[in-house]
Amino acid sequence: MKKLLFVAVALAAVVAVGVWAGGSAEEEPTMTLRLAETHGPDYPTTQGSVEFARLVEERTDGRIKIEVFHSAQLGEESDAIEQVQFGGIDFTRVSISPLSAFVPELDAFQMPFLYDDADHMWEVLRGDIGREMFEGLEEHGFVGLTWYDGGARHFYTTSRVETVDDLSGLSIRVQEAPLMMDMVELLGATPVPMPFGEVYSGLQTGVIDGAENNWPSYLTTSHYEVAQYLIENAHTMVPEITVASMEVWETLSPEDQEIIREAAWESIDHQKRLWAEFEEEAEEEIRAAGNTITEPSAEVLAEMQERMQPLYDRQPGHVKDMIERIQTYGGR
Repeated sequence: MKKLLFVAVALAAVVAVGVWAGGSAEEEPTMTLRLAETHGPDYPTTQGSVEFARLVEERTDGRIKIEVFHSAQLGEESDAIEQVQFGGIDFTRVSISPLSAFVPELDAFQMPFLYDDADHMWEVLRGDIGREMFEGLEEHGFVGLTWYDGGARHFYTTSRVETVDDLSGLSIRVQEAPLMMDMVELLGATPVPMPFGEVYSGLQTGVIDGAENNWPSYLTTSHYEVAQYLIENAHTMVPEITVASMEVWETLSPEDQEIIREAAWESIDHQKRLWAEFEEEAEEEIRAAGNTITEPSAEVLAEMQERMQPLYDRQPGHVKDMIERIQTYGGR
Protein backbone atom coordinates (compact mmCIF):
# COMPACT_ATOMS: atom_id res chain seq x y z
CA MET A 1 0.00 0.00 0.00
CA LYS A 2 2.85 2.37 0.93
CA LYS A 3 4.56 1.51 -2.36
CA LEU A 4 1.44 2.37 -4.38
CA LEU A 5 1.09 5.68 -2.52
CA PHE A 6 4.72 6.55 -3.28
CA VAL A 7 4.21 5.85 -7.00
CA ALA A 8 1.09 8.01 -7.09
CA VAL A 9 2.91 10.93 -5.46
CA ALA A 10 5.82 10.57 -7.86
CA LEU A 11 3.50 10.58 -10.89
CA ALA A 12 1.74 13.70 -9.58
CA ALA A 13 5.08 15.45 -9.24
CA VAL A 14 5.97 14.58 -12.85
CA VAL A 15 2.66 15.97 -14.09
CA ALA A 16 3.18 19.16 -12.07
CA VAL A 17 6.61 19.69 -13.57
CA GLY A 18 5.19 19.11 -17.04
CA VAL A 19 2.58 21.83 -16.52
CA TRP A 20 5.20 24.32 -15.27
CA ALA A 21 7.47 23.51 -18.20
CA GLY A 22 4.85 23.95 -20.85
CA GLY A 23 2.30 21.14 -20.59
CA SER A 24 3.93 18.23 -22.43
CA ALA A 25 7.29 16.79 -23.41
CA GLU A 26 6.70 17.81 -27.02
CA GLU A 27 6.20 21.51 -26.30
CA GLU A 28 9.03 24.00 -25.80
CA PRO A 29 9.25 24.79 -22.07
CA THR A 30 8.37 28.26 -20.85
CA MET A 31 10.53 29.77 -18.15
CA THR A 32 9.49 32.87 -16.25
CA LEU A 33 12.29 34.66 -14.42
CA ARG A 34 12.02 37.55 -11.97
CA LEU A 35 13.91 40.85 -12.03
CA ALA A 36 13.88 43.11 -8.96
CA GLU A 37 13.84 46.88 -9.54
CA THR A 38 13.68 49.57 -6.85
CA HIS A 39 12.28 52.44 -8.90
CA GLY A 40 8.77 53.01 -10.23
CA PRO A 41 7.38 51.76 -13.54
CA ASP A 42 8.22 54.88 -15.57
CA TYR A 43 11.75 55.37 -14.26
CA PRO A 44 14.48 55.00 -16.94
CA THR A 45 16.22 52.08 -15.24
CA THR A 46 12.89 50.24 -14.98
CA GLN A 47 12.19 50.95 -18.64
CA GLY A 48 15.67 49.71 -19.52
CA SER A 49 14.89 46.47 -17.70
CA VAL A 50 11.54 46.21 -19.52
CA GLU A 51 13.35 46.60 -22.86
CA PHE A 52 15.82 43.89 -21.81
CA ALA A 53 12.91 41.58 -20.95
CA ARG A 54 11.20 42.34 -24.27
CA LEU A 55 14.29 41.46 -26.26
CA VAL A 56 14.77 38.17 -24.40
CA GLU A 57 11.18 37.10 -24.94
CA GLU A 58 11.30 38.10 -28.60
CA ARG A 59 14.56 36.26 -29.30
CA THR A 60 13.52 33.07 -27.52
CA ASP A 61 10.08 33.06 -29.20
CA GLY A 62 8.48 33.35 -25.80
CA ARG A 63 10.35 30.45 -24.20
CA ILE A 64 11.97 32.74 -21.64
CA LYS A 65 10.01 35.55 -20.06
CA ILE A 66 11.43 38.04 -17.58
CA GLU A 67 8.92 39.70 -15.27
CA VAL A 68 10.09 43.09 -13.96
CA PHE A 69 8.97 43.80 -10.38
CA HIS A 70 9.30 47.57 -9.97
CA SER A 71 8.88 49.83 -6.91
CA ALA A 72 10.87 47.52 -4.58
CA GLN A 73 8.13 44.88 -4.64
CA LEU A 74 10.81 42.25 -4.01
CA GLY A 75 12.67 44.33 -1.44
CA GLU A 76 15.12 47.23 -1.26
CA GLU A 77 18.39 46.99 -3.18
CA SER A 78 20.47 45.35 -0.43
CA ASP A 79 17.75 42.71 0.12
CA ALA A 80 17.44 42.03 -3.62
CA ILE A 81 21.21 41.67 -3.98
CA GLU A 82 21.34 39.09 -1.21
CA GLN A 83 18.45 37.12 -2.70
CA VAL A 84 20.06 37.13 -6.14
CA GLN A 85 23.34 35.93 -4.67
CA PHE A 86 21.61 32.86 -3.23
CA GLY A 87 19.22 32.24 -6.14
CA GLY A 88 16.01 33.51 -4.52
CA ILE A 89 15.60 36.14 -7.26
CA ASP A 90 16.90 35.68 -10.82
CA PHE A 91 18.01 39.23 -11.70
CA THR A 92 18.22 42.64 -10.14
CA ARG A 93 19.06 46.15 -11.32
CA VAL A 94 20.86 48.11 -8.63
CA SER A 95 23.27 50.95 -8.09
CA ILE A 96 26.76 49.54 -7.66
CA SER A 97 27.14 51.22 -4.25
CA PRO A 98 25.20 48.61 -2.20
CA LEU A 99 26.59 45.83 -4.39
CA SER A 100 30.13 46.88 -3.45
CA ALA A 101 29.46 45.60 0.08
CA PHE A 102 29.47 42.14 -1.51
CA VAL A 103 32.00 42.90 -4.27
CA PRO A 104 34.61 45.40 -2.98
CA GLU A 105 36.27 45.73 -6.39
CA LEU A 106 33.33 47.87 -7.49
CA ASP A 107 34.61 50.66 -5.24
CA ALA A 108 37.02 51.62 -8.03
CA PHE A 109 34.06 52.54 -10.26
CA GLN A 110 32.47 54.96 -7.82
CA MET A 111 35.33 56.96 -6.38
CA PRO A 112 34.39 60.63 -5.95
CA PHE A 113 35.43 62.93 -8.79
CA LEU A 114 36.84 59.96 -10.73
CA TYR A 115 35.70 60.65 -14.29
CA ASP A 116 36.34 63.69 -16.47
CA ASP A 117 32.73 63.58 -17.69
CA ALA A 118 29.96 61.17 -18.67
CA ASP A 119 31.64 60.28 -21.98
CA HIS A 120 34.74 59.19 -20.06
CA MET A 121 32.62 56.94 -17.81
CA TRP A 122 30.91 55.26 -20.75
CA GLU A 123 34.18 54.61 -22.55
CA VAL A 124 35.31 52.75 -19.44
CA LEU A 125 32.06 50.82 -18.91
CA ARG A 126 31.71 49.71 -22.52
CA GLY A 127 35.40 48.90 -22.89
CA ASP A 128 37.61 46.14 -21.60
CA ILE A 129 37.55 47.45 -18.01
CA GLY A 130 33.76 47.13 -17.83
CA ARG A 131 33.95 43.57 -19.17
CA GLU A 132 36.68 42.64 -16.69
CA MET A 133 34.52 43.84 -13.83
CA PHE A 134 31.73 41.53 -14.97
CA GLU A 135 34.14 38.59 -14.83
CA GLY A 136 35.18 39.54 -11.30
CA LEU A 137 31.56 39.36 -10.11
CA GLU A 138 31.26 35.65 -10.81
CA GLU A 139 33.29 34.45 -7.83
CA HIS A 140 30.81 36.28 -5.61
CA GLY A 141 27.76 34.55 -7.10
CA PHE A 142 26.72 37.18 -9.66
CA VAL A 143 26.75 37.38 -13.46
CA GLY A 144 27.19 40.92 -14.75
CA LEU A 145 24.96 41.66 -17.73
CA THR A 146 24.76 45.38 -18.44
CA TRP A 147 25.48 48.90 -17.22
CA TYR A 148 22.85 51.63 -17.05
CA ASP A 149 23.16 55.39 -16.66
CA GLY A 150 22.62 56.65 -13.12
CA GLY A 151 23.68 60.23 -13.81
CA ALA A 152 25.74 62.48 -11.58
CA ARG A 153 24.88 62.65 -7.88
CA HIS A 154 24.55 65.88 -5.90
CA PHE A 155 23.84 66.81 -2.27
CA TYR A 156 20.40 68.14 -1.36
CA THR A 157 19.65 69.48 2.09
CA THR A 158 17.14 71.24 4.32
CA SER A 159 19.47 74.26 4.66
CA ARG A 160 21.55 76.00 2.03
CA VAL A 161 24.98 74.53 1.25
CA GLU A 162 27.41 76.61 -0.78
CA THR A 163 30.80 75.59 0.61
CA VAL A 164 32.41 72.54 2.17
CA ASP A 165 32.14 74.16 5.60
CA ASP A 166 28.36 74.34 5.18
CA LEU A 167 28.26 70.53 5.18
CA SER A 168 30.03 70.34 8.52
CA GLY A 169 27.90 68.65 11.18
CA LEU A 170 24.99 67.83 8.87
CA SER A 171 23.50 64.33 8.94
CA ILE A 172 23.49 63.05 5.36
CA ARG A 173 21.74 59.89 4.23
CA VAL A 174 23.99 57.59 2.21
CA GLN A 175 23.59 54.22 0.59
CA GLU A 176 24.62 51.26 2.71
CA ALA A 177 28.20 51.19 1.39
CA PRO A 178 31.42 51.94 3.31
CA LEU A 179 32.91 54.10 0.55
CA MET A 180 29.92 56.44 0.51
CA MET A 181 30.08 56.76 4.27
CA ASP A 182 33.79 57.62 4.13
CA MET A 183 33.19 60.24 1.44
CA VAL A 184 30.61 62.09 3.56
CA GLU A 185 32.81 61.93 6.67
CA LEU A 186 35.74 63.48 4.78
CA LEU A 187 33.49 66.41 3.89
CA GLY A 188 32.80 66.99 7.59
CA ALA A 189 29.24 65.62 7.64
CA THR A 190 27.81 62.60 9.45
CA PRO A 191 26.81 59.69 7.19
CA VAL A 192 23.52 57.97 8.00
CA PRO A 193 22.96 54.65 6.18
CA MET A 194 19.24 54.41 5.55
CA PRO A 195 16.98 52.42 3.19
CA PHE A 196 15.90 54.46 0.18
CA GLY A 197 12.22 54.25 1.09
CA GLU A 198 12.77 55.94 4.47
CA VAL A 199 14.57 59.05 3.21
CA TYR A 200 11.48 61.25 2.68
CA SER A 201 10.22 60.83 6.23
CA GLY A 202 13.77 61.21 7.54
CA LEU A 203 14.09 64.59 5.84
CA GLN A 204 10.59 65.65 6.82
CA THR A 205 11.06 64.85 10.51
CA GLY A 206 14.62 66.11 10.81
CA VAL A 207 16.17 62.70 11.45
CA ILE A 208 18.55 63.62 8.61
CA ASP A 209 19.55 67.01 7.19
CA GLY A 210 20.10 65.87 3.63
CA ALA A 211 20.83 63.14 1.16
CA GLU A 212 22.59 62.74 -2.16
CA ASN A 213 21.28 61.50 -5.47
CA ASN A 214 20.64 62.41 -9.09
CA TRP A 215 18.06 64.83 -10.50
CA PRO A 216 15.40 62.21 -11.43
CA SER A 217 15.53 60.53 -8.01
CA TYR A 218 15.36 63.91 -6.28
CA LEU A 219 12.15 64.60 -8.22
CA THR A 220 10.35 61.24 -8.33
CA THR A 221 10.79 60.55 -4.61
CA SER A 222 9.45 64.05 -3.82
CA HIS A 223 12.58 64.66 -1.75
CA TYR A 224 12.71 68.10 -3.37
CA GLU A 225 9.59 69.00 -1.37
CA VAL A 226 11.30 68.49 2.01
CA ALA A 227 14.92 69.30 1.09
CA GLN A 228 14.69 72.42 -1.04
CA TYR A 229 18.41 73.17 -1.43
CA LEU A 230 20.65 71.36 -3.91
CA ILE A 231 24.35 71.94 -4.60
CA GLU A 232 25.17 70.72 -8.09
CA ASN A 233 28.60 69.34 -7.25
CA ALA A 234 28.43 66.01 -9.14
CA HIS A 235 30.58 64.30 -6.53
CA THR A 236 30.07 60.88 -8.09
CA MET A 237 28.90 59.33 -11.33
CA VAL A 238 27.83 55.92 -10.14
CA PRO A 239 26.57 53.59 -12.88
CA GLU A 240 23.71 51.18 -12.41
CA ILE A 241 24.22 47.48 -13.05
CA THR A 242 22.02 44.50 -13.86
CA VAL A 243 23.19 41.17 -12.48
CA ALA A 244 21.90 37.62 -12.68
CA SER A 245 22.13 34.93 -10.04
CA MET A 246 24.99 32.52 -10.80
CA GLU A 247 22.89 29.67 -9.38
CA VAL A 248 20.13 30.39 -11.89
CA TRP A 249 22.56 31.18 -14.72
CA GLU A 250 24.16 27.76 -14.55
CA THR A 251 20.78 26.11 -15.22
CA LEU A 252 20.52 27.87 -18.62
CA SER A 253 21.91 26.53 -21.87
CA PRO A 254 24.92 28.33 -23.39
CA GLU A 255 22.66 29.47 -26.23
CA ASP A 256 20.15 31.06 -23.86
CA GLN A 257 22.93 32.62 -21.82
CA GLU A 258 24.22 34.33 -24.96
CA ILE A 259 20.74 35.58 -25.90
CA ILE A 260 20.31 37.09 -22.44
CA ARG A 261 23.77 38.70 -22.49
CA GLU A 262 23.18 40.29 -25.90
CA ALA A 263 19.67 41.51 -24.99
CA ALA A 264 20.92 43.11 -21.79
CA TRP A 265 23.82 44.84 -23.56
CA GLU A 266 21.61 46.11 -26.37
CA SER A 267 19.20 47.68 -23.88
CA ILE A 268 21.90 50.20 -22.85
CA ASP A 269 21.19 52.70 -25.62
CA HIS A 270 17.44 52.61 -24.93
CA GLN A 271 18.00 53.28 -21.22
CA LYS A 272 20.60 56.01 -21.82
CA ARG A 273 18.26 57.89 -24.17
CA LEU A 274 15.40 57.75 -21.68
CA TRP A 275 17.74 58.81 -18.89
CA ALA A 276 18.98 61.90 -20.73
CA GLU A 277 15.41 62.98 -21.45
CA PHE A 278 14.22 62.32 -17.91
CA GLU A 279 17.19 64.07 -16.31
CA GLU A 280 16.54 67.23 -18.33
CA GLU A 281 12.83 67.18 -17.52
CA ALA A 282 13.48 66.58 -13.80
CA GLU A 283 15.89 69.49 -13.52
CA GLU A 284 13.49 71.82 -15.32
CA GLU A 285 10.58 70.82 -13.06
CA ILE A 286 12.59 71.24 -9.86
CA ARG A 287 13.91 74.65 -10.88
CA ALA A 288 10.36 75.70 -11.81
CA ALA A 289 9.18 74.64 -8.34
CA GLY A 290 11.42 77.33 -6.88
CA ASN A 291 14.05 75.17 -5.23
CA THR A 292 17.39 76.81 -4.54
CA ILE A 293 20.07 75.36 -6.83
CA THR A 294 23.69 76.27 -6.11
CA GLU A 295 26.38 75.83 -8.73
CA PRO A 296 29.63 75.54 -6.75
CA SER A 297 32.66 77.58 -7.71
CA ALA A 298 35.82 75.98 -9.10
CA GLU A 299 37.47 76.62 -5.71
CA VAL A 300 34.74 74.75 -3.82
CA LEU A 301 34.95 71.78 -6.18
CA ALA A 302 38.74 71.75 -5.88
CA GLU A 303 38.47 71.66 -2.08
CA MET A 304 35.99 68.79 -2.25
CA GLN A 305 38.35 66.85 -4.50
CA GLU A 306 41.28 67.55 -2.19
CA ARG A 307 39.28 66.27 0.78
CA MET A 308 38.93 62.92 -1.03
CA GLN A 309 42.67 62.20 -1.18
CA PRO A 310 42.73 60.12 2.04
CA LEU A 311 39.96 57.98 0.54
CA TYR A 312 42.10 57.35 -2.54
CA ASP A 313 45.19 56.69 -0.43
CA ARG A 314 43.54 54.02 1.73
CA GLN A 315 42.32 51.88 -1.16
CA PRO A 316 44.02 48.48 -1.47
CA GLY A 317 46.62 48.03 -4.19
CA HIS A 318 44.45 46.27 -6.76
CA VAL A 319 41.75 48.97 -6.43
CA LYS A 320 44.38 51.72 -6.81
CA ASP A 321 45.62 50.04 -9.98
CA MET A 322 42.09 49.97 -11.38
CA ILE A 323 41.54 53.62 -10.44
CA GLU A 324 44.69 54.62 -12.32
CA ARG A 325 43.57 52.63 -15.38
CA ILE A 326 40.18 54.38 -15.29
CA GLN A 327 41.65 57.85 -14.88
CA THR A 328 44.04 57.36 -17.82
CA TYR A 329 41.65 55.36 -20.03
CA GLY A 330 41.60 56.36 -23.65
CA GLY A 331 44.91 58.16 -23.43
CA ARG A 332 43.77 60.76 -20.88
